[in-house]
Formats: sequence, C-alpha cells, structure tokens
Amino acid sequence: MANTLNQPNHIISLSTSAVLVSIDINIWNATKSDKTISDEVTRAKKAEAGAGRFVKNLLNNNAKHKAVTNYRQTVYNWLKLRTYRWNNSQDLLPAQDLAQFKQEWAQHETQFHILLNDFISDYDSIVSNMAFSQGDMFNKDDYLPKDEIRRKFGAKLFISEVPTNDFRCTIANDLAQDLHDTYTKQTESIMESIQNEQAERLVTLLKSISHTFTINTDSNGKETRGKVYDSTIDKTKELASLYRTFNVANNPLIAEVVKQLESTLANVTADTIRASDTLRKNVKNDVDDILTKFSTFQCV
Repeated sequence: MANTLNQPNHIISLSTSAVLVSIDINIWNATKSDKTISDEVTRAKKAEAGAGRFVKNLLNNNAKHKAVTNYRQTVYNWLKLRTYRWNNSQDLLPAQDLAQFKQEWAQHETQFHILLNDFISDYDSIVSNMAFSQGDMFNKDDYLPKDEIRRKFGAKLFISEVPTNDFRCTIANDLAQDLHDTYTKQTESIMESIQNEQAERLVTLLKSISHTFTINTDSNGKETRGKVYDSTIDKTKELASLYRTFNVANNPLIAEVVKQLESTLANVTADTIRASDTLRKNVKNDVDDILTKFSTFQCV
C-alpha cells in the first residue's frame, strides 16, 4: 500500500519565507607535533615512550596570524546573530534578509582576505624570525611555502532552499505514521527555538529602550536621563518589520506585539526623544507594557 507523508504546513511556509545558510572558514592552525622533542621530554621525565606529545607553536602566536584566526570567530558570532539555528551545519535566514545578509557577508569576506594577505605578505619574514625565537626547536621543513599556506585558508558561504519534498513511501501504515510523528516533532522543536530566539532578541532591545528612556530623580530632586541612540531604535524597528512577515508559526502574541511596537516607534527618533520628556515617558510606558506581555511568552 502506498502512503503519503505530508510535511507540516509551517515547513512549506518556511520554504517560501526563508533559506538555509552555512559558512565554512578554514584556518591553518600553525602547530606541529614533534616526535623527537616528545621522546626527549618523556625520557627526561622517566616516562614510557608515547606517554606524552609535544606540539610546537610554529609562529609563536604571531599577531598577524592571530588576527586572521580571531576574525573567524567574529564571522561566526555575526552569523549567530543574523540567523536561527536549523541543524548542526545550517542556519535559517529570513528570505527578506538575504540581500542585506549577502552584503554584510561580502564585507566580512573582504576583511578576512585583507587580514590573510597581510599575514601572507609577511610570512617569509615571520619564518625568519622564528629561527631565533624557536631556538633549537626550529626546523625549516616545518614551514610550507606561502602558496601552500594560502590554500589552507578559505572563507565560503553556502545558500540552499528549505526542503519541501513530501515523503512518499511504500511502507506499512504504522511505520509511516511513526516517521511522520518524528519529523513533525523535530520541526516543532525548530519552530519553538526560532520563536524563543525572536522573543529574546526583541526583549533585549526593549529592555535597553526602557532603561535609557527612564527619567531618574535623585534625593536632591535632580533629574537624569539615559543617553538615547538612533541605532537602538532603528534596530528595534528593523526587528519588528522582520517579525511582521517572518512569524514562522503565526504566533498571535508576536503579531500583537509587533503591531503595538511599530505603532509606538512610528515617528520616534533619538532627536524627538531628547526634545520631549512626554514622548520619552509615553514610549517607555508602551515598551514596558510590551515587556509585560513577553513575560508570559509561550510558543504555539
């Protein structure tokens, strides 16, 4: 008997509103295990052969190599903030964010290669310096030519569609139902994770607005006001606009909050807040009301 396992509707919706992205950044770690030194150390410590291993840091934490290595983490931190977790190798990106995402990626890719070129151009000089700093541990054969070293670095972006194909299997009914249930549970877990992350990102910005929009009065009656930045307000508006169309499971609370937030911040800028304490208080009150709604946030 042929059985059709239809995917949950929200996955089909995701396929039209999002894409899957992954970024691979390869780095040469500039380390090498040295058997000769390892044997010397184990003998000196009266240990059996193979009881320890000595790994040489070939570049002795060179600043230019370290800059390339550290930038990989910068890119991965950016990726985490711009996307939502899908699986161990891919992340979910709202389709309407794709153009901006690719533009930002191009900037990161350019910066990565600037740092890499700076390191490679100085590579021969760095190796020469290692002959002094490494002392008797230095071995010229440990250092590959520049062209080979460059090939050990790389930065690539991969973009693919969210899968939409139905499962069509000629299998027993009970196995078909079990497969469908498992797939649905995995999907619901992903959806819940995305919505929770959406809420967390928005709450972080709203708390910042609430804090900076507060007018504090000290014991002498002197008022102080937090410093307001357009970047915080603009980022909050951008998230609200994104979540208006990227409400992955049509969560009614997210829809309600986005509508209220867009109304609250419609004509708000750092300049208008600085010019009016009344507006500052009104916006803070509205934002606090939204934060109260998020305190009971539950994914559908």
